[in-house]
Amino acid sequence: MARTPADEQRLRDLALMRRVRDRIDREYAQPLDVQALARGAHMSAGHLSRAFRRAYGESPYSYLMTRRIERAMALLRRGDLSVTEVCFAVGCQSLGTFSTRFTELVGVPPSVYRRESAQAAAGIPSCLAKQATRPVRNREARDIAPSLT
Repeated sequence: MARTPADEQRLRDLALMRRVRDRIDREYAQPLDVQALARGAHMSAGHLSRAFRRAYGESPYSYLMTRRIERAMALLRRGDLSVTEVCFAVGCQSLGTFSTRFTELVGVPPSVYRRESAQAAAGIPSCLAKQATRPVRNREARDIAPSLT
């Protein structure tokens, strides 16, 4: 079956969005924003946002923040860094924005998560803890904090 030019373009767009997503996964702690991602993909910020949302169901910024929160959860479980240190370690510039987004995705503030999960995750391999506590996307916070015991 022959592909149409529209199909070919869609495949190129998907490959480009995969590269953008991979860059976010790699460089989440860097000062990334939609403008920087768009420049790297040689397209406008608006076009990148629309194409990314079409491909993954969420905006590039939302995906970036989810990656940052996921990494923050792992750092907070270790218990040796303060919430502020974790905020800056994962690339967030504002403690308020970090705390708000963390609470939206995880269901509890980062300070509460740090206090409760550090004790609950003791003895559990980090790969299992990460899987069990993966953040929920698109503002669908859990009603109850995840239990690791």
